Amino acid sequence: MDQLDNRVKKEILVHTEDTPSTLKDDIWNHIDQELFQTKSRKEKKMKKKSKIIPIVIAAAAAVMILFSTQTETGSAFIKQIKDMFVPEKEIIQSIEGNEEETNVNLQEGKDSDYIIYIDEERYKLVKGEESDIITTKEPLEERYPEVSMEIKQFTDIAPQEMVSTLETELASEYTKVTETESVTEPLEGFKLHGISGSEWNSPVTNVYVVDNLNGGSFVITEKYFLEAAEGHGARFYAMLQEFEIIE
Repeated sequence: MDQLDNRVKKEILVHTEDTPSTLKDDIWNHIDQELFQTKSRKEKKMKKKSKIIPIVIAAAAAVMILFSTQTETGSAFIKQIKDMFVPEKEIIQSIEGNEEETNVNLQEGKDSDYIIYIDEERYKLVKGEESDIITTKEPLEERYPEVSMEIKQFTDIAPQEMVSTLETELASEYTKVTETESVTEPLEGFKLHGISGSEWNSPVTNVYVVDNLNGGSFVITEKYFLEAAEGHGARFYAMLQEFEIIE
């Protein structure tokens, strides 16, 4: 088993050479737990319903790599792993009706509980004690309402309960709140939407509630203004498509 362990580890580390070292360690540690723990522990974990994330995919790919590194299938798996964890990549997003190629950079969230790719040319990630906030790289003029996206985890509040609380909060803060809906894009969860007014600078919010896969919730709160819906709003949407929970 030690020999098998070492061979798999070697293949993953070699073929993710472009990946930041901290993420490489996280990938291998997760693979080690998933593939080489005791049978009873694996059976217990199998009972828990969870979302497949890149690290879990990498663990499955490790077995294929072990036996088919030189085959077409093995090479395809390796490419998938490298693509999932590259520190920088290019995405295509729709901004004000136009397709735009944008370079985004990998960022690790608070307590390493999630990853997200950020357009660092325009935005920055500010890590706080209770939450992370993505905001404009350069401060906006005072005449503009707040533009930000906060990512906060509530470890002991389930999504449905979280939604009920947020519906009450938004109703007190915004003049119009639409009915909560289940969504699969830009991520899977619940979406709440609020707006106050119909002027160019009317404040807008989108709040996403996502299952953290461990009995709690991630709450992602976007804030911008009406005129920026196809600008900042669209860019936030694109960034959230790259959001992944690290279970």
